[in-house]
Amino acid sequence: MSHVFRWVPVKFRKKLEKKHMKRQEQLERAKSGEEWDVVVIGGGATGLGIAVDATTRGFKTLLLERMDFAKGTSSRSTKLVHGGVRYLAQGDVALVREALRERGRLGKNAPHLFKSEAFIIPGEKWWTAPYYTFGLWLYDRLAGKLGIGRTRYLGKDEANRLLQGVKPEKLRNGVCYYDGQFDDARLAVNLAQTAVDHGATVVNYCEVTGLSKNDAGKINGVKAKDTLSGDTFDIKANCVVNATGVFTNEINAMDNPDNMDGVVPSQGVHIVIDREFLPGDSALMVPKTSDGRVLFAVPWHDKLVVGTTDTLVKDAEYEPKPLEKEIDFILNTAKDYLVKAPTRADIKSVYVGLRPLAAPKEGGKSTKEVSRSHKVHVTPSGMVDIIGGKWTTYRQMAEDAVDAAIKENVLPAKECKTVDLKIHGHQPADEKSHLGLYGSDRAAIEKLAAADAKAGSKIHPDYPFLYAEALWAVREEMAQTLEDVLARRIRFLFLDARAAAEVAEDVARYIAAELGKDEAWGKEQTASFRELAKQYHF
Repeated sequence: MSHVFRWVPVKFRKKLEKKHMKRQEQLERAKSGEEWDVVVIGGGATGLGIAVDATTRGFKTLLLERMDFAKGTSSRSTKLVHGGVRYLAQGDVALVREALRERGRLGKNAPHLFKSEAFIIPGEKWWTAPYYTFGLWLYDRLAGKLGIGRTRYLGKDEANRLLQGVKPEKLRNGVCYYDGQFDDARLAVNLAQTAVDHGATVVNYCEVTGLSKNDAGKINGVKAKDTLSGDTFDIKANCVVNATGVFTNEINAMDNPDNMDGVVPSQGVHIVIDREFLPGDSALMVPKTSDGRVLFAVPWHDKLVVGTTDTLVKDAEYEPKPLEKEIDFILNTAKDYLVKAPTRADIKSVYVGLRPLAAPKEGGKSTKEVSRSHKVHVTPSGMVDIIGGKWTTYRQMAEDAVDAAIKENVLPAKECKTVDLKIHGHQPADEKSHLGLYGSDRAAIEKLAAADAKAGSKIHPDYPFLYAEALWAVREEMAQTLEDVLARRIRFLFLDARAAAEVAEDVARYIAAELGKDEAWGKEQTASFRELAKQYHF
């Protein structure tokens, strides 16, 4: 395989300027006919991380995403940046150490998105808190200098004060530990922006429909389709990375139809309810539920995310649906712990994500048999295949994927640059305003809001989101549809599906003007979004 590499000039790397992220410009670069050093398939956590890693090493990098960035699993997490307390209980110290290290790095590299959250494990028995305090002391030790808070034992009075809303009989004592909390889809957008800032090209709504190979059977490019226009084109590449998460098997089949499935999807359901059910600042962590799972209730965007479940499913899809038994499990567990028991009528939104778990060799049926660690494999045709993992370790996964390509001589050696790389928007956290999540882009959004009465007004009277954010999403963050705006750029669909459906028509009309779309487009987008929103509420 021939290698033609274009290194990013040292001067450019030192004096980085933020670039505008316009889809048409990005698409034109993808269709230019140039040869790319690295083509990444998949615009979720892993793919975006790889694009950032590859472009900052100096490789000419292109990322293609079939839908929108983080449309699938990567926008549907529990919103935690964590080491995995239960993995420590299972004895997987290496996985926990890696995740805790990456948690600390993300807190430093994207402080505008990262929050150190206090988690409290309620002690129903006299021995509960002492038992978990010891285990979480080890958790803190594994984090080392990148720790974000110190574990401590809580007496009965303090535990009840910090976990108002939890039944007193569950709080004979408690233990408080710290983990990270973040907005997953916003980090995904910021990673896309970071990649572009460093010279990469990223395109959403651009599907890889096939792989091309040379006479030696080595992959030398991909066949792509712009799903918005229907245009198809060929792309030349020295290295192709399959980072499609739960859709990995589909791409692998393009490489070799006889491939065994490398990924099994596991479904995780979350419900979103009002903060009144757990009004304090601390999160609740139930380490062992009735069926042995872990349950979290985590403050997020002034709501409470409660979950999750862990159910192996057969097919990977973009809009998986919750099972009745999963909803019942979450509500029943919450009922056991919360003074005011949430019902289906209290659910503001329910969302479902599919975890891309590395398949066990013997086709195990339990998710407990499936590893949470990531795996990187270079196929005989030279494609880099990465599976498993989680948001917390996305940066390490990206480093490992590019290193694997280098080790197999698919790419030349070049050191990783992302350990201390500032992510787009990097700025000290500001939790007083929801606009704080935009980091250094906040001032530009506030300028848009101040310049126009409509842009400065709220999308919905009960929520802080502004029309200026919808405008920014379309102009600067490559949002192409109403769903892109209301589900991932602004997290409205995930926070209150009914309220999001109420404003759909007005927001569709507003962004249509910016996108150069007609009235018919606005009506179609409104109908489509409202139909989707029905899956998110009862």
